[in-house]
Amino acid sequence: MKALVLSGGSGTRLRPFSYSMPKQLIPVGQKPVIAHVIENIRDLGVTEVAVIVGDWKSEIERLLGDGSRFGVRVTYIQQEKPLGLAHCVRLASEFLGEEDFVMYLGDNMLLGGLEPIAEEFAKQRPAAQLVVRQVADPRSFGVVELAADGSVHRLVEKPENPRSNLAVIGVYFFTSAIHEAVAAIGPSARGELEITDAVQWLVGQGAEVRASEYEGYWRDTGSVDDVLDCNRALLDRTGTEIRGSVDQMSWLFGPVVIESGARIVRSRIQGPAVIGAGSVIEDSHIGPYTAIGDGCALRYTHIDDSIVLTGARVSHVRGLHGSLIGRSAAVGQVERGAGHHRLVVGDHTRVEVLV
Repeated sequence: MKALVLSGGSGTRLRPFSYSMPKQLIPVGQKPVIAHVIENIRDLGVTEVAVIVGDWKSEIERLLGDGSRFGVRVTYIQQEKPLGLAHCVRLASEFLGEEDFVMYLGDNMLLGGLEPIAEEFAKQRPAAQLVVRQVADPRSFGVVELAADGSVHRLVEKPENPRSNLAVIGVYFFTSAIHEAVAAIGPSARGELEITDAVQWLVGQGAEVRASEYEGYWRDTGSVDDVLDCNRALLDRTGTEIRGSVDQMSWLFGPVVIESGARIVRSRIQGPAVIGAGSVIEDSHIGPYTAIGDGCALRYTHIDDSIVLTGARVSHVRGLHGSLIGRSAAVGQVERGAGHHRLVVGDHTRVEVLV
């Protein structure tokens, strides 16, 4: 089996971050989303991975390289315009050949593992096997309707009046039958080749299409709230590792990771929390579910339930909560005071909080 990872989307819901970095590189639990995706694929025993890239090819290639550090081999395929998921399959047809493959959206986080579904697919080998989840509002998803025998009877993209609450969540298993389906369909009303149309074509041709319900943790990291939720879920799985320095006037509570070269000075770190390599925390309170990236500096700051990306500076700001602060951003207070703030600050931004 091979793998196809899609990472060419524009990430409009994550602006301003997606203006300066691909959404797949936003870190959750101190690791970019796409790195979690590649590791999940590797855990399935898949080592040949094609990554569909758009305008951010160089940034994604800089992270993944040839894939060897993740135990896989990565091939990059350029998509000039976002023309749909089925278009990605077309672009990758030479790489995929006649082999079965898993297609994985590069901004999806699944923490429970896909091994049982992959084993089911390998044993039964339907033309397509969709990974689905019950959702409260299916109108933003591809929606699966099942027949009495459990096979997929119908698949509709973003229906106004869904007949089911089973949503396709961004992982698909295919045999080579999907290539004929992709070749047979035309663009949708929005001008894209929809993978839902290709799967529905298979259903119409009498091919076996099945769905497997995923019960583990899942999020599409397309918004700030979803990114922070993923961060919480991952930090809940951390233990305590102290590789940096903690002075005698500082306190650590709960599971806390202090990476190499980080310094904690006269501060309180309440886990689960991670302090990245080379970061300096002085006279500050880092609350639960906070991930501080590498090379950051926080002084006289109270922050919790937040992500601070590499190289950011935060000083004299109390009560930061649910915040996402970009790379090399600078957040400072022009007059000290009390209050609560929520910030979504893009890369290389400077913010002054007046209280």
